[in-house]
Amino acid sequence: MSLYDSYPRQDAKPVQATALPFSPEAQQQYGMHASQSGSQALAPSASRVLRNTYALLSMTLLFSAAVAAAGVAFKLPAPGLIITLVAYFGLLFAIHKKQNSGVAVPLVFALTGFMGYSLGPLLAKSLSLPGGAQTVMLALAATGATFLALSAWVLSSKRDLSFMGGFLFAGMVIAVLTGLAAAFLQIPALSLAVSAMVALLSAGLIMFETSRIVNGGETNYVLATVSLFVSIFNLFTSLLSLFGFGSSDD
Repeated sequence: MSLYDSYPRQDAKPVQATALPFSPEAQQQYGMHASQSGSQALAPSASRVLRNTYALLSMTLLFSAAVAAAGVAFKLPAPGLIITLVAYFGLLFAIHKKQNSGVAVPLVFALTGFMGYSLGPLLAKSLSLPGGAQTVMLALAATGATFLALSAWVLSSKRDLSFMGGFLFAGMVIAVLTGLAAAFLQIPALSLAVSAMVALLSAGLIMFETSRIVNGGETNYVLATVSLFVSIFNLFTSLLSLFGFGSSDD
């Protein structure tokens, strides 16, 4: 190495400083924004809505289960299709009208309690079949595992699933109309197909509603609780029908 090599050459280009891979400069240069990262913490408002939703959802699930168990124990009669539809949609309409008032939470308990009452006769019928207790427990375990898995995936990925809203709404309308037709026409195969369809749509609605909460699309925990509760209820009843049909064939 000569003395000439130890001095900087006049034609040498200056070396530009390179930003660290995860520095703000590098994030701006390569488009690595924090909002695109799945590890970003929830916004305070979204975290509050999520916390209140899960708290109210837990209480309503326990309350509905207690009412359903009482219905099975006291052998309460089924309310009937007309009464069920009127009470369900009436309470649902009232909750949407009073979502920001103090009576919203009692209305939620009234709705979930009535749904638990309507579930009682279905549970009693399932328990009276051979292997009915195992069928109910299997449907309950599958519902819980599905809800936890789908919720965990959405909470960890924070994926925006708002594009699913129109498809899920249209699918549920078709399922309701087809289910009414199957009930009036007494077609077991059609009822089974509707149960499978509702189970898939309910799983999609759980992801959709959780995504709305996480991404700030749903700011009312009362409406979020009702949406998740109805999805869990429909998922459980659909799985109960599917598993009950399979056990009855055995």
